Amino acid sequence: MNQKKLFNKNIIVSAAADGIGWSIAELCMNNGATVFVSDVNEDKLSLIKKHKNYNSTLFIKKVNANDSEDVLNYFLELKNQITTIDGLINNVGIAGPTGKIEELDIEQWKNTIDVNINSHFYFSKYFIPLLKKNGGSIINLSSTAGLFGFPLRTPYAASKWATIGLTKSLAMELGDFNIRVNAICPGSVSGDRMKRVIEAKAKSIGISEKELQKDYESMTSLKTFVNKEDIANMAVFLLSDEARRISGQVMTVDGNTERMN
Repeated sequence: MNQKKLFNKNIIVSAAADGIGWSIAELCMNNGATVFVSDVNEDKLSLIKKHKNYNSTLFIKKVNANDSEDVLNYFLELKNQITTIDGLINNVGIAGPTGKIEELDIEQWKNTIDVNINSHFYFSKYFIPLLKKNGGSIINLSSTAGLFGFPLRTPYAASKWATIGLTKSLAMELGDFNIRVNAICPGSVSGDRMKRVIEAKAKSIGISEKELQKDYESMTSLKTFVNKEDIANMAVFLLSDEARRISGQVMTVDGNTERMN
């Protein structure tokens, strides 16, 4: 009996050339899945093409996830390559601007909403028909910012709350097709993106980056950031048959956030 949790499953992962997305993709492969990775960053895609599984259980495509036509063309291409999929990971997201809402640039607001929620809609719209054939799992990446207010990060928080609304609604729509839909809400994830967030907010409120990072860490019961591997472990669980009765849920991987400010 094969012990790999995702043996012989086809998994789509968006925005997966690095960070959380790539960590999820790599762990899926390690658990027996064939993974279809897309991203808009050609340089980062070129790096993961060096992976030993490239063109065997790893397939890579440049896709602009907030361009509906680009996502549609990607779907049409994959539909000729595979007849069903077992999992869709909507991982696309940006941090958005930092600042008081009355001072935010309108185009930055629009772009944050477009990237963080419309991309999930496009991928779900086009790939759900392949999931309906045999059932499967959709995972939307939200954030603990989708559970709390997040001053000075309003566009990001609004988009992440919207992701949870999308998740809950799709779980209701798709249950009859044996499709499970869940959201993962990471807390502060260590890495370059979090460093940029801390840098921007520290500058905005006039404190040091070190002081702000310590404050972020103090917001959780475990007093630490999580890492991308923690998120990947949760994703693989939700994709697997071990989670076959779990749908419409918001799974936090955050060390238990007690406050956000």
